[in-house]
Amino acid sequence: MRTVQMTLDPALVTAVDSAARRLKTTRSGFTRKALIDALKVLRDRDLEAKHREGYRKHPQKREEYAGWEAEQVWPD
Repeated sequence: MRTVQMTLDPALVTAVDSAARRLKTTRSGFTRKALIDALKVLRDRDLEAKHREGYRKHPQKREEYAGWEAEQVWPD
C-alpha cells in the first residue's frame, strides 16, 4: 500500500477516530473502506446514468416485450 497525507477538519478526525474505535479498526482502515464505498457509489451512479441515457436515446418499444406478458405468473 501507499502512504498518503490528507488535511481534515479536526471534528472530522474526531468522528473518524470514534467510528474506527467502535468498528474495532484503525483510522486508515476506516478511511480506506469509506473511500472504497464512495467510489462504488460513484461507479454505480455513472452506470445508472449511462443506462438511463441509453433508454432515453433508444426507448423500449412495446413490441419488444408484448409477447412475454402472457408468460408472466402473478401469484395470488
